[in-house]
This record gives sequence, C-alpha cells and structure tokens, in this order.
Amino acid sequence: MRTLVLGGIRSGKSQWAEAAVAAAAGESAPVRYLATGPAADSDPAWTRRVDAHRTRRPAHWHTVETCDLAGALATDPHATDTATLVDDIGGWLTATMDRLGAWSGAPVGSEVDALVEAVDAFTAPLVLVSPEVGLTVVPATEAGRRFADELGTVNQRLAAVCDRVVLVVAGQPLTVKEPS
Repeated sequence: MRTLVLGGIRSGKSQWAEAAVAAAAGESAPVRYLATGPAADSDPAWTRRVDAHRTRRPAHWHTVETCDLAGALATDPHATDTATLVDDIGGWLTATMDRLGAWSGAPVGSEVDALVEAVDAFTAPLVLVSPEVGLTVVPATEAGRRFADELGTVNQRLAAVCDRVVLVVAGQPLTVKEPS
C-alpha cells in the first residue's frame, strides 16, 4: 500500500506517518527512512527539528539521506521488501528546484515524472510525507509562488498513484482517499 500523508507545519504529519509505516511493516520489522532535508544546518532551530525526527526513529530503522528519491525507490535492492517512509516531499522539491535552477522558471517536470513513476512501481509498503499547500496566503514572491504551485502539482500527482491519502490537522488524521 502506498500512502500520501499531507499536512501543514507542525500538524503531526510526520509522527502519524512514522506510526503508519511501523504498523504496515510490523512493529519490530525494518523500515527504510528516506530523509530529504539537509542534515546539518547553521540554523539551531532546523537542527532541533532534524534531531527530533532522528530521536523518534527506532534503532532498527535504516536512514538514508537523499534527494534522489526516484533512484532510491527504483534501484535499492531492499526496496522490493522493506517498508519505506519518505520525509518529506517538500524537502525533495526544494533540493530539486535548487539543483535545476527552477526558482526562476526552469522546468521540474521530468524529475516529478520520475518520482511519480517510481512511487507507482514501488511494491513494499510506502508512506510519503508532504506539506499541504494552498491553506494560507499566496506567497508574495515569484519563487514562493512557484514552489507552492509545483508542490501542489506534485501532491496531486502522487495522490493519484497512492492507494490512500491522509490529511493531518492538529495531530488528527482525516482520510481523503481510501484504497478501492
């Protein structure tokens, strides 16, 4: 089963996703955690956020820090049998836009296509975490609007290939899409 977990900042989406992947894998089974955000940063608040995520992970989970999600999902030899959690799609998109120079207009469509194809082909339990967009003001800058637009498109495309979509609000999950 592929599950997309959406929510705002500090909504509880990552904690909900961690519990969901642990349940899908089995409480003591291995889980592969694909972390997309930068591991080290000069911002102490960011470091605390990363540390909080690391502290919550069980010791038997394997963390891979990567921005090549399509590659990690498609080529890892353990991908066919290991439950996987991706946290988060917004971090992946930021890194992708940085790498491609997309903040001022370069396209990201081929990268999004590759990610969606890899998610669609993934056979082990998969939980993807992504920020939901469009619940607040429209960003004031061109780069901010581009990010929001691209993330909204990525979320829609991932939701189309996922079996389940959950929106987490104030720590409470709301099912948006159930397996058919």
